[in-house]
Amino acid sequence: MTALDSWRDFIMGSHDHSALGDLLHPDAVFESPVVHTPQRGRDIVFKYLTTADKVMGGPGFKYLNEWRNDKGVVLEFEAEIEGIKINGVDIVTFNDDGSLITHFKVMVRPLKAINVLHRVMGEELAKL
Repeated sequence: MTALDSWRDFIMGSHDHSALGDLLHPDAVFESPVVHTPQRGRDIVFKYLTTADKVMGGPGFKYLNEWRNDKGVVLEFEAEIEGIKINGVDIVTFNDDGSLITHFKVMVRPLKAINVLHRVMGEELAKL
């Protein structure tokens, strides 16, 4: 099973946080649409991705399109928070053998969606 398969299994169904931890490279990097500096290291990437899963995951989350190359994938998604439709992309890079996520960048639109996502993610991260 590739890291992409494991990611899909996590986000679209299992929501198994221990499996997500195993999927992240120790030096993984996360880039948020609202935090200006990259977040580095498995622990912080895990924190952001599990929080995003809590905030946006579930039956309202779906991937709409996918573009791949040898090193990664761009996954267009749609979700809804507090009645605001969120459209975005996950840009995911994998290690050489495709077994671990090394870089995860999220881009979101429109501005109203960014604002609600920023607030709700901030509230959830503050609880940790």
